[in-house]
Amino acid sequence: MKPLAPPLTPAQSPLERLPEEWAERMVALGEPRYRGLAVFRWIHQRGVLDASQMSDLPKRLRELLVTEGLCQPLSIVHEHLSDDTTRKLLLRLGDDKEIESVLIPQRIQTQADVGADDDEAEDGAEPAPAELAQFTQCISTQVGCAMGCVFCASGQAGLKRNLSAGEIVAQLHLGRQRLADNERLRNVVLMGMGEPLANYDAVARALVLMTHPDGLNLSRRRVTLSTSGLVPQIDRLGQEFEGQVQLAVSLHQVDDARRSALMPINKKYPLAELLAALRRYPMPKRRRITIEYTLVQGQNDSLDDARALARLMRGLRVKVNLIPMNPIEASALGPSSWETVDKFQQVLIDQGIATFVRRRKGADIAAACGQLALKGAKLRRVLLPVSIA
Repeated sequence: MKPLAPPLTPAQSPLERLPEEWAERMVALGEPRYRGLAVFRWIHQRGVLDASQMSDLPKRLRELLVTEGLCQPLSIVHEHLSDDTTRKLLLRLGDDKEIESVLIPQRIQTQADVGADDDEAEDGAEPAPAELAQFTQCISTQVGCAMGCVFCASGQAGLKRNLSAGEIVAQLHLGRQRLADNERLRNVVLMGMGEPLANYDAVARALVLMTHPDGLNLSRRRVTLSTSGLVPQIDRLGQEFEGQVQLAVSLHQVDDARRSALMPINKKYPLAELLAALRRYPMPKRRRITIEYTLVQGQNDSLDDARALARLMRGLRVKVNLIPMNPIEASALGPSSWETVDKFQQVLIDQGIATFVRRRKGADIAAACGQLALKGAKLRRVLLPVSIA
């Protein structure tokens, strides 16, 4: 697999350099070019950021790497373990700001499962070894978020700053270190704190780093970027990455008035513009955009809403993920009942739309979808009427 090659802004730290950038730096440091690839592999394939542990490199080069500033930019403050084995990592940045990243268990894959995963069958990827526990890691791209979605704790905390590409990728290195020998990081979702497309340049470099064949080598099919609907950046992502990035879109409402009440970004990029961008988004064959729809009791969960959503999805290559809202301290809103969820799903299925229900994981440690928030941040409490006309 060839590395992704979109236009990128310059690396801001040694952790962010690609092999060719390391090769150029090796020459500047008086070292052979080929050592650049060796350094890159130590960092991104083996997850080693302590130069003293890079045993096959000359001592002089290891000392130079320390001088260059190569280091782990994050530290684990606390690891919360859920009853369902979801793990939420509270991570501290170099400026003492904090973010959260979540390791979500999937399932144990056995020999009977090999070849049964339709995603892998489409992608041509090798199946996971037998008896290997698979995890998805949900990573953050900003400290807080400026989008202000009323059902999301990150948005209620407000935006503090963007993460660098190194800080984004470092979450994966720390996540892999928390996994046992029989556990494997299988999927990555950019669905943690922040709006990824509002931090486009850093996210673009991070995507190249995490999928690079000489590094983490994550399957492009298994890296998903979630956005609330920044239309120009969706277009840019599609053009620069040629549709190789899996896209998920937070929709959550079926008309502009109500979506704007839940998601202020809709005032700038209303539904018609967003759906047009999804139609333009280039995708390889047999891939689909994921539509995320959080079911909020009394807000967007009626059968009429389900039928309206089905109409919006016509002509789009999509699958719909229904997400019963996870309670957050800053909102009086609550989740739809499971009976309502099942009826809503059936309407979509009857209309020929692939629809799945995301089961709650990590809610007991506030690690479920929409619950990540800045530690100690003052959240703006949101009170909405039972129904938004």
